[in-house]
Amino acid sequence: MDQTKNIPNANPPLQGAGGRRIIISGGGTGGHIFPAVSIANALKKLDPSTEILFVGANGRMEMEKVPAAGYKIIGLNIQGIQRGSIIKNLMFPFKLIGSVRAALKIIKDFKPDAAVGVGGYASGPLLYAASLKGIPTLIQEQNSYAGVTNKWLGKKAKKICVAFDGMDKFFPAERIIKTGNPVRKESVSIAGKQMQALELYSLSAHKKTVLVLGGSLGARTLNHSIQAGLQKFINADVQVIWQTGKYYYKSIIEQLGENIHPNIQVREFLNRMDLAYAAADVIISRAGAGTIAELCEIKKPVILVPSPNVAEDHQTKNALALVQENAAIFVADRDAEAKLVDKTLELLKDKEKQKILCNNIGKLAMPNADEVIAKEVIQITINN
Repeated sequence: MDQTKNIPNANPPLQGAGGRRIIISGGGTGGHIFPAVSIANALKKLDPSTEILFVGANGRMEMEKVPAAGYKIIGLNIQGIQRGSIIKNLMFPFKLIGSVRAALKIIKDFKPDAAVGVGGYASGPLLYAASLKGIPTLIQEQNSYAGVTNKWLGKKAKKICVAFDGMDKFFPAERIIKTGNPVRKESVSIAGKQMQALELYSLSAHKKTVLVLGGSLGARTLNHSIQAGLQKFINADVQVIWQTGKYYYKSIIEQLGENIHPNIQVREFLNRMDLAYAAADVIISRAGAGTIAELCEIKKPVILVPSPNVAEDHQTKNALALVQENAAIFVADRDAEAKLVDKTLELLKDKEKQKILCNNIGKLAMPNADEVIAKEVIQITINN
């Protein structure tokens, strides 16, 4: 099946005139999409004549978020391997073959000078198709543990941009460049915003504030842990900005009521991450690579509770990469309900530990990752 049929901008007019043409592929989660858009923005900043086309997976988040950022995107009918479902996986080989064919057509029509993979379902077929056509490829591996697709694609990639040390166990060492992960600049710009932040959440400047981040969808373990220890926070007169995520917000409000306590601010989603970060004295978070990159930039004490429900348990590996630098505190998902709130209150009392964590996590920040990666993309088009 021709997956580019009936999709606007899928045909040769995409070529445009002048400048380099770059395809960026991947997505599935905000952790892949936000870095991809950051790289695209950096490419346009370095050379406004650059033409960029995104390739994503139909039905996934990127098909909405990328056009909202002002870029064209074509969707492939591709899916990942579905754990525990043999029936759903029966279609995988056919979808993969169809997606490679569609990717070859996109490459023929768009005539890219380079292809960039940021992870996610679509990056496999697109980068494979690009390598078949002799188009130079670059991989941006966000995690400290490379996924199966990126390890395979890395064999042919001209450059592999990584955020953690020790990635030569997955990729050829001579093609690795440590760039860090791109972050949303507006999210980490927190200087001088604490009072504005506390005002937004109706909180006091004279009390300690904990920020709980479970991602846009939410994290069940974090929500259960905070709910179980809520009275401990209230008793300690500690303020909490609690992002539940959209899957859990309604049930939490139904159980606890709209106005739990003046110290407890419950939100489904945080529209101003800069203000949420600015208000916090301690942050509790999952350990996605994009979030970790932001946490390194804002330099605050962090307790990481990695999700165990991700490929190759990569969040645990991301978290441990910080722990070994004494840059974060680790609480295992299985222990969180019993230990997380107590660990948080303990950290809030330990100013020396907070200072050490802030100093060490700040050393890991790589603030210009998007521009560094964009320059590497340009370089592989020159050297090809």
